[in-house]
Amino acid sequence: MAQRTVLKVDITCLKCKKKLLKAVTGLEGVDKIEVDAAKGTLTVTGNADPYDIIVRCRRAGKFAEVVTVGPPPAPTKPKEDEKKKQEEKKPVVQKDQLPYYMYQPHIIMMQPPCYEPNPSCSIM
Repeated sequence: MAQRTVLKVDITCLKCKKKLLKAVTGLEGVDKIEVDAAKGTLTVTGNADPYDIIVRCRRAGKFAEVVTVGPPPAPTKPKEDEKKKQEEKKPVVQKDQLPYYMYQPHIIMMQPPCYEPNPSCSIM
């Protein structure tokens, strides 16, 4: 059964973050790893044992303190009201915004007139 383990780890730089990620990704049963440097948390989701995760963090030179261990949060489904709002936000194109060939089907192949300042041929 998958579980979510949240650890408090001191992450001061990008090198520390990479070193920690490399150490924890080698464990079996790890599905997802999230590192939040601002909060100083490492979140591991999967079947990995929390003790093994802590040992790997210690080997990487980081002290890890357990915040929570428990089931991962259930994925949230978008509500029907939000779906309706997204459908309503679709842009509505009015007739005068369309090009002339879109709303005049009998003039589909019409080319725009060519105006030359000095025509080479004139018909009288």
